[in-house]
Formats: sequence, C-alpha cells, structure tokens
Amino acid sequence: MGVRKSIPLMLALLMMTMSFAGCFGGNVLAVKDNRGIPGGLTLACLSADKYTSMVVEIDYESGYMPEQSSVDLLKTRLGEVCDKPGGINVLLTETNFEHSGSWTADDVREKGWMHKSNQPQTGSTLYWQAIFPSTGYENNDVLGVAVDASTVAIFKDAVEEAEGPFFSRPSAEEIENSVLVHEFGHLLGLVNLVYKSPVDHEDKDHPGHSNNEDSVMYWAIESVNLRNFITGELPDEFDNDDLNDLSGMLSGEIPVTDQLWLP
Repeated sequence: MGVRKSIPLMLALLMMTMSFAGCFGGNVLAVKDNRGIPGGLTLACLSADKYTSMVVEIDYESGYMPEQSSVDLLKTRLGEVCDKPGGINVLLTETNFEHSGSWTADDVREKGWMHKSNQPQTGSTLYWQAIFPSTGYENNDVLGVAVDASTVAIFKDAVEEAEGPFFSRPSAEEIENSVLVHEFGHLLGLVNLVYKSPVDHEDKDHPGHSNNEDSVMYWAIESVNLRNFITGELPDEFDNDDLNDLSGMLSGEIPVTDQLWLP
C-alpha cells in the first residue's frame, strides 16, 4: 500500500501550540481489568489462530449514524492488516445511550459495555465497538477516544465543527473517515501502546501517536484544528512504519504486552 505525499500543514505554528488533549480519556492506559487497554486485543485481530472472523459493532444515537464512506473505509483498513478468513462484518444499531451532558472516558466504557451485543471474545469471533453519541466529550477539542481493548467513541458534533472554513475543506465526512480509522488504529496498539517500535516514529510530545503527517496515526488527526488543513488530503492509511510494527508484532519479532489473548 502506497504512502501519500505529505499534506500541507496550514497554520502549523498554531497547531503546534495547542495542548495535547489525547485520544485516551482520563488514565485509561492504566486500566488493566478484563476490559483491557487500547491494544489489548491487537494479536487477536492480527492473527487467525483463534479469531477467524470479526464484527465491528457501531452503536449510534438517532441522527448520528456514521457516514457510509467511514464504515466502508474502516472495514477496508482492518481487512488490510487483520487476518480474518471468515470475514469482517459491520453491525449498525440505532441506540439510546440515555446519557445527558458531555462524556468522559468512564462514560464511554460504561455505556459501551452496556450496549455491546456480544463480549469482545466470543467463540471464534472478535467484536470491536464504536459508539457515536449525540453529545460531545468533556474536552471539546477531542473528536474521538479509545478507552479499552475493544471500545472507541466518535463525537460527530465535534467532527462537524472541525470542518474547514474555506469551501468546507476538509469536509466533515473526510474528517470522520480519518478519525474513525485513527481510533481503531489505537485498538491495534498504534503507536507504541503495547509494544516498542524499532523505528522512532512516535511523536515525543504526543505519546501514542505518529510524527508522520502521512500516517492516519498522526497526532493532529484527533483535533478540531484539522479545520486548518485547507489543501491536500487528510491521511486515512497506516504508513509503512505502522504496517511494519503490526507485522512485527504478529511475527513475534516485536514483543507485545498487556494482551487479553495470546496465540
């Protein structure tokens, strides 16, 4: 898979001065209960030894259904890296989360698990989940969060607010595409969440994210300041370093920690 040419960074100095909000709410990386941490089911996704099929469950509130392009892109990106001979299917369900006000990481975990159709590890099928709630995160700059080994949230209102002011470039749809893949990239353990890459591609100021503008794991993908990208294309692919990390974890060349399942 080719890597895009660098996307121009307009108003880059402004973006670099923003504080890091993080895709990880609260102290989520310290959570080690049976729900795991982001990256805790990386090997279960990459390998077909146990889990031969996968279901991506997307629960959304009325009026917050994800774009079809986002769903299709996510399925494609997961299919490029996860060995699932039984296929990867998407289950879309309109859901009332019965939640008012802004969301915290704990809220996402609680409501996500309350509405999961199946446990993440069910028979030979791996279940991952994205929720699309009707209100935003406690930090208004955050577009999405990964909160445990199988659960992410995408905040569509914030995504739409991040749409570019210049001829709507980038569009809310383009932003949602990138943010959704980005958050599932964290469920795959990227970058350095459950391993240490042999290549120095983690942004030192934004742990868990890439320093490469061409990677969907680039740190700025999570921020409303994406509206400052007014030309070029937002990245929606894993770059070569991301792909090599995933291959290394699968082959055993790169040690992996905090796994809920080991081959």
